[in-house]
Amino acid sequence: MTLYGIKNCDTVRKARKWLEAEKIDYTFHDFRENGLTADTVSQWVSMVGWETLFNKRSTSFRELSDSDKSDLTQDKAIALMVQFPTLVKRPVLVKQNSILIGFKAEQYQAWFA
Repeated sequence: MTLYGIKNCDTVRKARKWLEAEKIDYTFHDFRENGLTADTVSQWVSMVGWETLFNKRSTSFRELSDSDKSDLTQDKAIALMVQFPTLVKRPVLVKQNSILIGFKAEQYQAWFA
């Protein structure tokens, strides 16, 4: 199981703290430091849709050029998320062929029940 995010994100910190409190083993992948591949992002998109994964409320999105922000398609969104990993909603928890986007303690509790 892998938790993807950036280590200084408050929501990622909450998810890590929850996993550790529940004694759940996981690997942490900091996508700001270690990046993301197009294959990884495409796989996530196939599971949850690009609209769920792509964070339009992020500072990174606001800093994009108007041409990058306009006419978003799945392929364009994937390319942007690979180029600017902080456009991905955080955290992304991947367990086998399942994925959770974001963190809510009750959602994690139900997932691991």
